[in-house]
Amino acid sequence: MGIFSRFTDIVNSNINSLLDKAEDPEKMVRLIIQEMEDTLVEVRSTSAKTLANKKDITAQISKLEAESADWGAKAELAISKDREDLARAALQEKKKCSEHAEALQKELAIVDEQIAKLQGEIGQLQEKLADAKARQKTIIMRQKTVSSRLDVKRTLDSTKVESAMGRFEQYERKIDDLESQVDAYDLGKKTLADEFAELETDDKIDDELAALKKKVQGSTKSGASKAKAKK
Repeated sequence: MGIFSRFTDIVNSNINSLLDKAEDPEKMVRLIIQEMEDTLVEVRSTSAKTLANKKDITAQISKLEAESADWGAKAELAISKDREDLARAALQEKKKCSEHAEALQKELAIVDEQIAKLQGEIGQLQEKLADAKARQKTIIMRQKTVSSRLDVKRTLDSTKVESAMGRFEQYERKIDDLESQVDAYDLGKKTLADEFAELETDDKIDDELAALKKKVQGSTKSGASKAKAKK
């Protein structure tokens, strides 16, 4: 089973639990990142153990190859001394070492394949983790923004707002009534400013009247002068 298959199983159980409890997305994002970090630590630990296992297998193969070579040399020595029985026994031991080394070589190939897969999946997980952390702030901010907008919508759609606006209108009408009552008390009463304004208006009318009389008198005299001149 790959890292991501196992990781998905771990995270899904927690996410489903959060969704059932209607937890907020911020907690879900933090949980996902935490699960990814925990998985990365665990897989790195497994990778380190696998690398140590490879080192051990490699050392065993080297030792077996050396022993195989040594038994081969002993077999040659035994032949040179006309000890075919010893040579045969040495060759048997050499064969055992070679067969054991071949088995370890196959095991080493499997370990190398596992290490390659682990390294590849670790790289993918690191990329996903970096991407999740980069998007974490944006996701949380979007969640907060949407929550705020939802609160505003709920407030605007509630009857409380309409009721409050209705009370405001009632207060405005009451104030209008009070202002009308105050204006009614002052109706017909002249203030000091009103009297001075009337005086100024009277002066203007007198001035205009005098100017009009002067204009009419001038026109009359001019007409009379022209009439005499014709005679």
